[in-house]
Amino acid sequence: MTDPATANEDILYEVRDGIATVTFNRPQARNAFTFAMYERLAEICAEVDQERSIRAMVLTGAGGKAFAAGTDISQFRAFDTPEDALGYESRIDRVLGALESCRVPTIAAIAGACTGGGAGIAGCCDLRIAAGNARFGLPIARTLGNCLSMSNYSRFADLIGSARLKEMIFTARLIEAPEALAIGLVNEVVEDPANLMTRAEELAKTVASHAPLTLQACKEALRRLRPTIPRGEGDDLILKCYMSRDFREGMDAFLNKRAPNFTGE
Repeated sequence: MTDPATANEDILYEVRDGIATVTFNRPQARNAFTFAMYERLAEICAEVDQERSIRAMVLTGAGGKAFAAGTDISQFRAFDTPEDALGYESRIDRVLGALESCRVPTIAAIAGACTGGGAGIAGCCDLRIAAGNARFGLPIARTLGNCLSMSNYSRFADLIGSARLKEMIFTARLIEAPEALAIGLVNEVVEDPANLMTRAEELAKTVASHAPLTLQACKEALRRLRPTIPRGEGDDLILKCYMSRDFREGMDAFLNKRAPNFTGE
């Protein structure tokens, strides 16, 4: 398990001229998230909510090859009980909920891989800008054989529609930047990754100059329009997947760099 202190190095946070910048800083691991990193992201959202001088927040990944490639798979080695599975998805829901409801406009500046939990983080942001090399996906049917929480299904269905979400998960393919723009997964594509942060900062300054309460009201109104999911809804689906032999097989295959043999058990 990653030490919480390490998360301060794995997620860089700075504020300049009213713009907060969050950088996922594990390029050697394609910025895959440890559990401590998820907690640090939630802490940052709380800090931004309290600091009234902050007017916008940009989230990005270090290295240019990944925004975030989901959760670090090694974190799942200790999963033994139903409580482990439910606790993990509950943690993700809590952290992503904190990001989604953050007081200020949030902008995901995405280069390279944006997959799994990384796609979940980007999906919680208010605006998404992609570099030309960005690729998006939820390849869980090909990799681990796990599932999303009900909140994440709802969030992605709201973003791109149920039909496209099914196609994304069923095929486990990665969506290139032009298609992501066409289906509304991102708002804008900046072809050259070297120009991505310049454009993200420019957009952040634009929204930061606008009436904060108007933007907050818009964020909250649209969040309230989504169906409210009762607590515990979908726990049976989480347990079906995370407690399965297939999940164990998927995790072992991933860590040992081989193709999984899923049996539906």
